[in-house]
Amino acid sequence: MKASIVIPTLNESGLLPKLLDRLDRQTFRDFEIIVADAGSTDATREICRTRGVILTDGGMPGVGRNRGAAVAKGERLFFFDADVLPPDDFLEKALGEMDAEGIRLATCWFEPDSNNPLDDLLFELANYFVKLSLKTDPHAGGFAIFVDRELFDRVGGFDESLRLAEDHDFVKRAARHAPLHMLESTRIRMSVRRLEKDGRFSYSAKCIQVELYRLFKGEVTEDIVDYRFGYDEDDKAAGADEALKRLRERLEDWRREHAAAILRISKEVTPDVQDAMTEIRRSFDTLKEAVRTYLLR
Repeated sequence: MKASIVIPTLNESGLLPKLLDRLDRQTFRDFEIIVADAGSTDATREICRTRGVILTDGGMPGVGRNRGAAVAKGERLFFFDADVLPPDDFLEKALGEMDAEGIRLATCWFEPDSNNPLDDLLFELANYFVKLSLKTDPHAGGFAIFVDRELFDRVGGFDESLRLAEDHDFVKRAARHAPLHMLESTRIRMSVRRLEKDGRFSYSAKCIQVELYRLFKGEVTEDIVDYRFGYDEDDKAAGADEALKRLRERLEDWRREHAAAILRISKEVTPDVQDAMTEIRRSFDTLKEAVRTYLLR
């Protein structure tokens, strides 16, 4: 068998069917689907049984990926999370590129499954961080890691003792034997539910905190930030986007202060200077509105 897709889950009945639908439509067909479930109390396991996927017991994400890999028969392992949406030709293009280029370890560009420009910006920054660190400090999210079975076994899979960033640790160790690549031929979409749950700024701050911990102290073996495997639609942090709200309020205050200052100055200058200032203000307002639209809508 060419490929095995491994998906760790915990209460993913809401999104797992959407991923399975995408996998059912793949143009490449020589693959199996393995769900490693960490004891879901919703319909996740029943969905797996009715959809004919291989179901095995899992645990935390690293544990689930290892348990799924233990029963996998594919030459290559594709690790997804339940909240990703690959295009219908994803496996065809990914495997084709890996075969053609001799790639043994890869990830891919990921896009937000939302219409929020701020999500576009945050995801773009995350993607460029992954791309720029390929050769210096390899990173890849566990929602999109693709690896040869032989290489996976060689490094011993995911470190189950880690509380966070076990995915980055895995690719860092694997990249010592085969370089990490970011596929050029295809990409995936990913849910923004964690951004909405924690707040976009708050979630970004958690990611930065984890990276700083890894940089100065090593891999994360303790709970340094609040992270819960699985997802509960009702469990959203109160005031999750407070930082974003404060930024919007400050921008509005600044807009009023700027308008008042322009009005004061305009009363003290000649008509020619007023015309020039009006044109400058018009250009500045256009630029400011474009930035506001991109960042805050």
